[in-house]
Amino acid sequence: MNHSELKLPPYKSIPQLLQNHAKNYGDKPAICYKKGDAYLTLNYQQFYTRVLMVARGLHKMGMRAGDKVAIFSENRAGWVLADMGIQCGLGASVPIYATSTGVQAAYIINHSGAKIIFVSDRTQYEKLLAVRNEIPNIELVISFERFLGEPQLPVYTLYQVSEISHPISSDERQLIETQIAAITPADLLTIIYTSGTTGDPKGVMLTQKNLLMNTWCSSQYAEGLVVSGTILSFLPLSHVLERMAGYYLILLSGGKIAFAEDALNVVKNVLEVKPTAMISVPRMFEKIYSRIYETIHVQGPIKRSLFHAAIAVGRQHLYHNKESVLDWLTLKYLFYDMVVFRKIRNRFGGRLKFFISGGAPLDKTINEFMWIIGLPVYEGYGLTETSPVVALNVPGAARFGSVGKAIPGTELKLMDDGELLLKGEQITSGYYNDAEATAEAFVDGWFKTGDIAKIDAEGYVYIIDRKKEIIVTSNGKNIAPQGLENELKLDKYISQAYLHGDQKPYLVALLTPNLERLIEFGREQKIDYLSIEELVENPKVQNLYRQRIELYNKNHPPYETIKNFSLLPRELTAAGGELTPTQKLKRKIIYDSYKSKIEQLYLVNTAGS
Repeated sequence: MNHSELKLPPYKSIPQLLQNHAKNYGDKPAICYKKGDAYLTLNYQQFYTRVLMVARGLHKMGMRAGDKVAIFSENRAGWVLADMGIQCGLGASVPIYATSTGVQAAYIINHSGAKIIFVSDRTQYEKLLAVRNEIPNIELVISFERFLGEPQLPVYTLYQVSEISHPISSDERQLIETQIAAITPADLLTIIYTSGTTGDPKGVMLTQKNLLMNTWCSSQYAEGLVVSGTILSFLPLSHVLERMAGYYLILLSGGKIAFAEDALNVVKNVLEVKPTAMISVPRMFEKIYSRIYETIHVQGPIKRSLFHAAIAVGRQHLYHNKESVLDWLTLKYLFYDMVVFRKIRNRFGGRLKFFISGGAPLDKTINEFMWIIGLPVYEGYGLTETSPVVALNVPGAARFGSVGKAIPGTELKLMDDGELLLKGEQITSGYYNDAEATAEAFVDGWFKTGDIAKIDAEGYVYIIDRKKEIIVTSNGKNIAPQGLENELKLDKYISQAYLHGDQKPYLVALLTPNLERLIEFGREQKIDYLSIEELVENPKVQNLYRQRIELYNKNHPPYETIKNFSLLPRELTAAGGELTPTQKLKRKIIYDSYKSKIEQLYLVNTAGS
């Protein structure tokens, strides 16, 4: 689509979009959530009415135009009701990841100036209670679930605030809809605090125009990815990708949002909901890839051979010129699809048409595999500061290894060092209460992404790595670690990898094991151990991983080879502070946590050169 052909959205704001769809889609399902063993559904009209009730309640509780209201919750119906209610009340939402600690939440609350906060349940409330003296400005806590509060931090339920048993009067409706009509594209919609791989998180200011234009331009550019069916929402709504693509974009298309119970129940919820699309970060696809191969590994020789033959034919078919629908290769693929791949897809509910991936680079091998089994993953690129979509692969024009082409209205250019610069309606005006960081983020009106990229002759964008994460060895070699780490994670015995080598003579690695495979190896080798810590230190295990590193090294030039490694007894986690909520490595924290172990790797070279 030529940028000049883009039609502008017929709405000034996200609430106006919902108001319009309440009339147009009325009885069509909008959101559903599980309560007990059953799923409850709100249609578009019911959803809109509930939003008006939330806005009414917030106004009665003292919220005024321009107020910041925090949401400290996992994904659920209450999250989107609160978000829309805040917008209709002319406020700005401030999402906080449900995995955040009380101290982390307190920083965001104080920095944003929020006086009202929504919480999902007692777990989040108790985090706030533990830091009560550090959040003196909080005047009101609203919970999505019932429980007893404490005198020093009283709590109301969303049910109480919304007064659901009291229908919206015509006067109340008129007041709120007058507010909706008063929302301008320049109004602040949300402040999203970056996950903070380094330093304190910064509050990214996104306006109604930023998110509405990104939602609209993405829908116009990627018509084949617009979901009018059902999406299963499990990537945190605190993350801008799920917020835009798994929430606003679904409402724009008249689709249905089904909320997963929690991360542990996604597999079960997929079979219950039978979604037509899902959005995730690469870590999920890595786990799908690993789990399928683990399952095949324990099958009998006939099933294993059938699977590997199917993958081989599928890979040929993936790059095959499909002008002739009934050629021999296509017929073979259709056979394997019927006897192998369809069974895999049925584990995802049987109706899933595609995934969208963002947040970090997706390994090309894994992406090819997902396409082969008939569950294509469309990889895109963006940042919190860009609302988020900048570029996206779309049906009929997807290119593996790239993040697609720029969506309409987005301008790209590269600096001399390869850093990607952007202009567009979706780009933030800056960081809340941080003029210095805002000034540093722009050069001559272009937003600096901090990502090293290349753009081919056809306009496809390839992200190499984060500029700050490029490793420069003492020999002067520049190494982008993410791609190498992703390659290591393809090994059946490796779950996670962290490479280090900045200002050092060579690369070393911290590895976390695929525990299922490692325990199986320990059983096969008759290794006696009392703990995982003891198992990873066993000489046979150390030798196994040395061999895996040697296999990796054979495919790389000397400066990209790993000279030494350490095997960790546990995974790096967001709860442990080593990962962001979207599973990106917090390199500085990992280095600080394992500094002595990493430095020790430079004293002894055990992996060979």
